Amino acid sequence: MSQFFMKTSNEVLEELKVTEKGLESAEIEKRREQYGYNELAEGKRKTAIAVFFEQFKDFLVLILIAAAIISAFLGKFESTIVILVVVIINAILGTVQHLKAEQSLNSLKALSSPTAKVLRDGQKVEIPSREVLVGDILFLDAGDFVSADGRIIENHSLQINESSLTGESLSVEKETSPIAEKDVPIGDRKNMVFSGSFVTYGRGVVVVTNTGMNTEIGKIANLLESAKEKKTPLQESLDQFGKKLAVIIIAIAIIIFAIDIIRGNEIADSFMFAVALAVAAIPEALSSIVTIVLAFGTQKMAKENAIIRKLHAVESLGSISVICSDKTGTLTQNKMTVQKLYLDQKVIEHDQLQVENPIQKRTLLMSILCNDSVTTDKKEIGDPTEIALVDLGEKYQLDELRIRDEYPRIKELPFDSDRKMMSTVNRYEGKNLMITKGALDVLLSRVSRFETSAGVVDFTEGHKREIEKINKEFSMSGLRVLGLAFKEVEEGKAISFEDENDLTFVGLISMMDPPREESAGAVASCIEAGIKPVMITGDHKITASAIAKQIGILKDETEAVEGAEIEKWSDLELKEKVANIAVYARVSPEHKIRIVKAWQEKGNVVAMTGDGVNDGPALKQADVGIAMGITGTEVAKEASSMVLTDDNFSTIVKAISNGRSIYANIQNSIKFLLAGNTGGVLAVLYASILALPVPFAAVHLLFINLLTDSLPAIAIGLEPHNKNIMKEKPRDINIPLLNKSFAKRVSVEGIIIAISTLLAFHIGLSTGDAMVASTMAFATLCLARLFHGFNSRSSQSLFKIGIFSNKYLWYAVIIGVILLHVVLLTPPLMGVFEVASLNATQFGTIYMLALIPLVVIQLYRIMSSK
Repeated sequence: MSQFFMKTSNEVLEELKVTEKGLESAEIEKRREQYGYNELAEGKRKTAIAVFFEQFKDFLVLILIAAAIISAFLGKFESTIVILVVVIINAILGTVQHLKAEQSLNSLKALSSPTAKVLRDGQKVEIPSREVLVGDILFLDAGDFVSADGRIIENHSLQINESSLTGESLSVEKETSPIAEKDVPIGDRKNMVFSGSFVTYGRGVVVVTNTGMNTEIGKIANLLESAKEKKTPLQESLDQFGKKLAVIIIAIAIIIFAIDIIRGNEIADSFMFAVALAVAAIPEALSSIVTIVLAFGTQKMAKENAIIRKLHAVESLGSISVICSDKTGTLTQNKMTVQKLYLDQKVIEHDQLQVENPIQKRTLLMSILCNDSVTTDKKEIGDPTEIALVDLGEKYQLDELRIRDEYPRIKELPFDSDRKMMSTVNRYEGKNLMITKGALDVLLSRVSRFETSAGVVDFTEGHKREIEKINKEFSMSGLRVLGLAFKEVEEGKAISFEDENDLTFVGLISMMDPPREESAGAVASCIEAGIKPVMITGDHKITASAIAKQIGILKDETEAVEGAEIEKWSDLELKEKVANIAVYARVSPEHKIRIVKAWQEKGNVVAMTGDGVNDGPALKQADVGIAMGITGTEVAKEASSMVLTDDNFSTIVKAISNGRSIYANIQNSIKFLLAGNTGGVLAVLYASILALPVPFAAVHLLFINLLTDSLPAIAIGLEPHNKNIMKEKPRDINIPLLNKSFAKRVSVEGIIIAISTLLAFHIGLSTGDAMVASTMAFATLCLARLFHGFNSRSSQSLFKIGIFSNKYLWYAVIIGVILLHVVLLTPPLMGVFEVASLNATQFGTIYMLALIPLVVIQLYRIMSSK
């Protein structure tokens, strides 16, 4: 392998056969074939067939297969066929669910994958990191992840954190000189960059030397291959619950098996029934349903500009009680806009200017001429303040290119931070006019005249006091203020900084980055939902407070503090005061972490937004770290659990609403499964204890499990979002999903389903035919569970949430009802499924009884809501 760090940058470029214009189009495909994609090799993906056969590894499925074999030996081939059909259909459903969830999660990974800036055909372009090739010229800026190994060819104070490779937390200062020694450790190869590291400071240009598995991090890729996808806390909780429930159900099945044997039933039939009861009662679909609902939910959130990078964030979203948000670009438009002007001793709103007024028109012209920004072809290049001035002119049909062509620039004195001004000399109406704009405190000391509608007058102390008063009013409103002045200069005269004196004052132009239109509504939604919105910004306190007041975050000035004040407080003092602070201005990244910790120590679930390299620690500390997709660095995105593709605060609020709905839907799906299973188990226990005939054949229980578990539960998980969910308080993250209140509701609903089923059973027994009784119980339990799906959609009545608003559940119920009737009415299947022929009255009875849980629960909800 070539020791690129020992060679000069020119030697490396020559060896890789690339020019400083980057790769050419003709070369790209050749190199793609030679080097492949820039990605670490993943472990072999499971094929659909492998996933299908994995479904048969489940303990309960193995018992079913054993039962099928025993049935075949005993000559009960119908039971064998039914069991195998149920097992295969369940395996197909499980495979489809697995592949669908995997597909959704992979598409999310693709959405949030990093990008790289490279030179192709002499043009700087942004491409997905996986498409970077050996020989690409790669541009690196602070905040970028390094997507491949490379040799530095241009260095501008570049510093890179290589802790992922070396374990060294301090950033490495890079250089371009070749290294003479041959055996140099990675940490000392200062003229190289490595995949997986990130830029903390400066910028650089690199030629890519290795990609994918050939990078340094590729050498340890086997460690990554062996790492398994972690389950979310909810999935782990359900797995533990499922194991405990399985033990209880299997114990009940063994007891019922023993009772049947004692009563003289055949061992094979008793065994089959016990196995079927265990399979029907244990909700083995729990974890896969949670996965698929999460996958569908996160897909929907991605379409609404919130990409979930870590699934546990979905669970945390519903519990968020504090959102710490940056101001610029998230709550505001990230675009400076002129607000008010002070001209001719009058304050004028930006939309009240009159172009026919000479002073006002000349102000607009001078704002465009003393300006280096360009906003043509829908591009905005330049300082945001200058872009705001050009935009103001465009509002009054003043085209920047035409004006700059009409009044050409002859000379200029560029802006610098010491002078706080810039000046240009333009040919204006036959004269050379020097236009100066800059900070008011500097400009006022250089002014000797003042332009008014009555003409140019001497600049007096009174004028100065009036201007300073207006400037203070603008500033207190959070506006940034620029002063504008001019003077005539001699033709052919060389101008210098000394010429920026003896100016004629024109006026003040104030501007700000205004709030997004939707920010106030989003903040109001937060407050109504019991969430405290907090603004954390590096901006000035006055500016931050002005914006915070406009959108409803700040009610009182005492709720705003600066980083300097936080610096003086201990962690305990900050914890005591944090609940009463809504705006933090001029803060550092260290302050952000302290603020998050203070809220967390008070028992809150905190969301934090960030976009910079230094925001990484705070994003990791937060319960839900939210990175900006447009302005955010790759470091911030990597540290976050959610990325906003539109950098918009209102998207966070939408994501919280989605998170709450997803969690509620998962809870409702689980409640549906458990309540239905409880109804079936209670019916069997009742019959066993009272020594009644068995209410269900083993094949009934298997059919019920197939018909009423997966499809309706997934449909409930896809319930449209409850419009009132943001009127509720955040969910307490410490209260488990399967709590006492949840268990009580499951038990009550399960008892009602069991009562309906047993009523049908007893009515059937009254005919003197146990098979009719069993058939009526079987059909009633099937239908009652399907209809109960409508109860499980929400804790509100169907009339409030809309009877037909969940089309997926209607599809699941209709499919279930059709399949049940196929079994009940098709003679060949009637024998296989051990069902008796029913008359019209008995069918009517079944439907009436199956509707009891739906009607009773809906009536209770209607009455309790009054």
